[in-house]
Amino acid sequence: MTIYPEDQKRQLIEQMLPPQSRPVPEIYQATGIPKDTLYGWRRQALEKQGRPVPASGRGERRWSGQEKFAMVVEAMAMNETERAAYCRKRGLYPEQLQAWQHACEQANGAGKGKPQGVNDIQAERRRTRELERELTRKDRALAETAALLVLRKKAQAIWGTGEDE
Repeated sequence: MTIYPEDQKRQLIEQMLPPQSRPVPEIYQATGIPKDTLYGWRRQALEKQGRPVPASGRGERRWSGQEKFAMVVEAMAMNETERAAYCRKRGLYPEQLQAWQHACEQANGAGKGKPQGVNDIQAERRRTRELERELTRKDRALAETAALLVLRKKAQAIWGTGEDE
């Protein structure tokens, strides 16, 4: 197990966190420090700061659904200036946070009306029911016509055709 000087470790952690946000593989190539060690240092630094930590190996800019939701909840009560500072601190764009908030609202049905996809599905179901009703009606009419033809043939067989007389 290799022990690294604290000042070097601190400098590398600062490089991995926003606003610099250098990728771990880039730091690995520059320093030769194993990637697992660098990811561990970054995770510990983020936890110490009370920030949501991205899932391992996914990069700092790719957050899970829970992490996005946690950030949306944190930022809900903030005004625009505070929200911008919050985003800078976490290496996000305010537009990302706004998009996540919109997605959370849509997922929980807080948006106006139903999403377009739901309306499309309902329209397709309605059309399907109508087509099934029409098909049933036509099947019944066809069955009735077939029964009448069979009866006509039987009647002709029993009584003969009207032409024989």
